[in-house]
Amino acid sequence: MRVYVPLTLPGLAEAHKTGELGTGPFVAYAVTPALREWYLSDDVEELEYAALNRAALASLRLLAAEPGAARRRVVVAVDVPDGTATADPDRGLDPAALGEVRVTGTVALAKAAAVHVDSDDAEEDVTAAAGALAAADGGDDDAQFVVDGAEDHELLWYATQEIPNLMGLG
Repeated sequence: MRVYVPLTLPGLAEAHKTGELGTGPFVAYAVTPALREWYLSDDVEELEYAALNRAALASLRLLAAEPGAARRRVVVAVDVPDGTATADPDRGLDPAALGEVRVTGTVALAKAAAVHVDSDDAEEDVTAAAGALAAADGGDDDAQFVVDGAEDHELLWYATQEIPNLMGLG
């Protein structure tokens, strides 16, 4: 099963250093039955893209909680064995939890298929979005507009061999 793990650049640097995305359980995003129902599509690529975007929003939440991190959303795509990632059936229809899964066990960074990261030109909008997230969660429509502005930026695709360059180590 392909899962999308939300991180920050410091989180990616830590994963690069340890060789692990995490030891479970940790939150990731995937094509779940609830995501399929919400998105109303049978196109697997579209559903995977929706899961990636859910992970990008979770990365934005991590950035809001980590003010010192570079303002670039990070999502790592990794394939895990079936049964390793499970959706909570009690949260399946919760809009905030669409596509959310819990991954158990240790996931090696070497198993990652790709890394998705904002470009430099997204930093201003991502910074604003991270700052507006709490107000958007509280129902402020103007703040939600700012948060949605980060989604206007497509995450760039990087091969896992490029992680050292993303960290400034290569």
